Amino acid sequence: MTTEPPQFPFHRECPFTEPHIYTESRAEQPVRGIRMVDGRPAWLLTRYEDVRAVLNDRRFSSDKSAPDYPVFVVGQKEGLDKSERFMVNMDGEEHAAARRAVISEFSTRRIAALTPHIQQSVDTAVDNLLASPRPADLIRSVAMPVPSMLTARLVGIDHTDYDRFQNLTSRSVRHDISAEERVRFAEELREYMDSLVAAKVEHPGDDLLSRQIAQQRRERGEVDVAGLSSLAVLLMIAGQETTTDTIALGVLALLSEPDQLAELAADPGKVPLAVEEILRYFSVLDFGPPRLATADVEVGGVLVRAGEGVVANVYAANRDSSVFTDPGALNVNRANARSHLAFGYGPHQCLGANLVRHELRIVFETLIRRVPGLRLAVDFGELKFKNKGLIYGVHELPVTW
Repeated sequence: MTTEPPQFPFHRECPFTEPHIYTESRAEQPVRGIRMVDGRPAWLLTRYEDVRAVLNDRRFSSDKSAPDYPVFVVGQKEGLDKSERFMVNMDGEEHAAARRAVISEFSTRRIAALTPHIQQSVDTAVDNLLASPRPADLIRSVAMPVPSMLTARLVGIDHTDYDRFQNLTSRSVRHDISAEERVRFAEELREYMDSLVAAKVEHPGDDLLSRQIAQQRRERGEVDVAGLSSLAVLLMIAGQETTTDTIALGVLALLSEPDQLAELAADPGKVPLAVEEILRYFSVLDFGPPRLATADVEVGGVLVRAGEGVVANVYAANRDSSVFTDPGALNVNRANARSHLAFGYGPHQCLGANLVRHELRIVFETLIRRVPGLRLAVDFGELKFKNKGLIYGVHELPVTW
């Protein structure tokens, strides 16, 4: 009797515990067959070694336009058909060239230049939190506005438009919407970014898009408006929701571990390592990344044939006990926490990883220093989590102090 492969994705039932199927798969079947939402078969990887190997292997494509590319949600293909190609969906030299064009925007020098702005944004957000009636929602007060303002500043969005673009990006990553809604949200976000790039062409400023426009004029003599619009969409989605959810879940974890929180308060120098552990522990993009084999490749003793989809699950990899001792426990002193794969690995590793690390460090340091009495204002059981979202998180985080 043949057992039908389980349908992916698998959802978390607890923010601190991985789905049992990941634990079971790593031990018994680290490369296992699954079915995607459209019924197509694919392979799920749950072991750290296999996930890292595939993410660093150019025989596995990131091109989501390929017919057999694995998809997580209904309507994902239709949404992609309505948009330009993102850098993360490119392969080989095309991807390398697109990455080289913007890599200087995430240099140590650029990050250092942004530090005063990040600190000011965090201080303003904490001021607003402390001025709010209690209990207050930490997500609405801090976790959402800080990355929102930083990403908006990067691409040059005026502060008067913050609410609009925040709403657009939040809707675009929802899981519980129809195919028609997904297409419509993708179109709305694309139209917004098209108009933003067009405005920067006419009136450049001191921002990433304006610098890209000037660079393209020098090198090509013309501006790729569609390409820059895609870049802006990617930065909005990648820089906002994931960071918001990591901040909220990180605060929740630390409030649930008062001894570790007290340790960070006593020694703020430990916060950068704690940030790495929070990234490893939650890995909010736990559905992927997906890849499509372009050649026959052996992975973990299993032959993956050309044309077959693979889900290299970074969340499961970050809970691999062969790499991380007692991986189901949060440990702000974990020496090898930075070995996590939350930002991916290989050619497509997140460009903004160090900027996000820097932002998270400032947020946690500031909250620990300025709100020492911070605590949950409701029972843990009352919290509602994004169990069916493309990005894992908590909807609201009521706190008091």
